[in-house]
Formats: sequence, structure tokens, C-alpha cells
Amino acid sequence: MSWVVNAYGLAFGALLLAGGQLTDVLGARRILLIGLSAFAAASLAAGLAPTAPLLIAARAVQGAGAALLAPAALALVLRHHPTRLGVWGGVSGAGGAAGVLLGGLLTGTLGWQAIFLVTVPVTIAAIGATRLLVPRDSPTGGRLDVTGAVTATGGLVALTYGLTAPDPVLPVALAAILLTTFLITQRRAKSPVLRTFTTTGRANTAMAVLGAVWVSLFYFLPLYQQQVLGYPPLVAGLAQLPLAGAVVLGSAFAPRLPRRALPVALTALAAGLAWFATGPAFPFDVLGPSLLTGAGLGVAFVHLTVDATRVPTADAGVAGGLVNTSRQVGGAIGLAALVATTTGFAAAFTATAVLAAVAAVPTLRGAQR
Repeated sequence: MSWVVNAYGLAFGALLLAGGQLTDVLGARRILLIGLSAFAAASLAAGLAPTAPLLIAARAVQGAGAALLAPAALALVLRHHPTRLGVWGGVSGAGGAAGVLLGGLLTGTLGWQAIFLVTVPVTIAAIGATRLLVPRDSPTGGRLDVTGAVTATGGLVALTYGLTAPDPVLPVALAAILLTTFLITQRRAKSPVLRTFTTTGRANTAMAVLGAVWVSLFYFLPLYQQQVLGYPPLVAGLAQLPLAGAVVLGSAFAPRLPRRALPVALTALAAGLAWFATGPAFPFDVLGPSLLTGAGLGVAFVHLTVDATRVPTADAGVAGGLVNTSRQVGGAIGLAALVATTTGFAAAFTATAVLAAVAAVPTLRGAQR
């Protein structure tokens, strides 16, 4: 069953860079529609899958569709509604908590198939809204960096798989070879995938660390609430609501805050995570840090996304793919490292707090802007 989860993560994380480049080359609206269509079809196939191999294949197609629609959606926001980035960030942040809540509710009442089938009408509605409301955009006319896309995708697949493989040596070594080849070829490519990294590298580095914090938080917190606090899965999902609400509010207010709010938000995030490690009482040791952590997470996510996508409009897709890749790969590496090196929830939350503090370091330069 682990491959039901891993198939999605492998496809999503590995194809984000290619999805970002396709967004710029072929047009954001077109790629968004293709990604949504693939996601809807794969969700239907997953919900109806009669065997495990078909379910795993459907999950891989889901991940590929998400890898197309994520950078395309961000590119459209950046090009047409840049002041609404906080709304986009709030929706993204709330999704983690909503997934825990709705997943537990649907699984407990209708069965696991409902998790996939419920997304089909939602995605179809998104396709209709895109066709009606999103204006057509013109492709940039750039060229697809095929060598870069292939080596980056292969390297990220090998790396993501190797992080959870029983014997990680071979896949990690293959990832190192492919990603090194990718970096070398980027210097000679006419339209390199990493052409925006020279101006957004600091923000993407911080986003990778924030991704580790993000994924680890939504992994450890529900387990902590169920195994230590004794919450049933549905109650654990409901307990995510304060965190989700704080993420939404932090994201909504982030565009109104100055750039120097970013290291402050990351410091608040670190403090909230450290607070989680102190005790098991809900009003003080869960509700309080949930609000502090969520607010810091929301503000930091939006500001880092803004910094990582501060590029010419023609490169919005590549920038969106890169920042999403940074968050995804950082999350995969960070969670694997924490699971392997920490014992107990207090140690896990403390280590995650340290990561949040580390994420603040690359943001200090320019914090006076």
C-alpha cells in the first residue's frame, strides 16, 4: 500500500520542473486544462480500480496531472492576479489540514474509494471554470529543454524513491549522476530549466527547508494527536482546523506585510513547533502552538513564493515549477531524515523547529526591503 502514496509523490515531485517549462512554452491555460483533465480521469480510475497495480498506475497519473496544473495555476495567478497570491497561499496551506479531516471522514463513512471519487466532480467544475473565466494566453515561443527535463525528472524520481527504499544506495547514486548531468547541461542549454535560479536561489533554498517543515508538521501532528492524545482519526482531523485557519489568515494578511516580516514569521513558526514538544494538554500545548505555527507558516509561505517568482512574466511557469519542486523535494528529504534520526514526538517537533529557524537564515539578507 505504500506505493499507492509513493506513486503520486514520485510523479508529482519529478515532473514539476517539466510542468513549469511546458507552462511557459505552450501556455498556462492550456497546461492547466491538460493537468486538470488528467487528474480527473486518474481520480476516477483510482476510485474504480479493481486491483492494486491499476490503483498505483492511476495514482502516478494523478501525480503527473498535479505536476502540470500546479505551476500553471501559479503562473496564471502571477500574470493576472498578483495581488491575490495570499488567497492562493491560504488555499494551499489549508489543503493539508483539510485533507486529514476529509480523508478520515470519507474513509470512515464511505470507504477509501470515496477519497478519489469525490475529487472528480470538483475537478470537472474547475475545468469548466477555467474555460469560462481564465483568459487565453499566448505561449512564449521558447524551446523545451528536453535534456534538462529528462535528466532532472530521472534524477528526482531516483532521489525521491531512494529516500524511502530499503536499500537506498543504488537509487541515490543514480540520482547523483543524473542531477549532476542536469546541472552541467544547464550551462550549455539555450533555454535552461534553471534560468531563474540565479535571481531566486536564496528564496528557493528557504522554500526547500520550509517544505521539510510543512510536510513533517502534517505528518507528525496527526500521529501525535492519535497516539499520544488518544484522538480518534476524525477528532484528530477536526483538531487541525485551528492550524488550517491560522494558515489561511496568515496567508491572507501576508501581502500587506513588509518583506522584513518573513524572518519574523519563520521565527514564530520555529517557536510554535518547539511549543508542540512541551506537553499533551490541548488548550495550551496544541491549540496555542497550532495558531502560532499556522500564522507563521502562512506568512512565510506567501512571502517566499513571492520572492521565488520575482521573474519576468514569460518565465512565470518555470519559476512556479522550481518553487514547487523546492518545496516538494525539501519535504521528501526532510521527512525521511526526521523519521530516520528522531525518536519520539518531542524530538521530532524540536528538530522541525530547528529547521524552521534554519529557513530564516537565507531570508535575513534583504529583510529591510
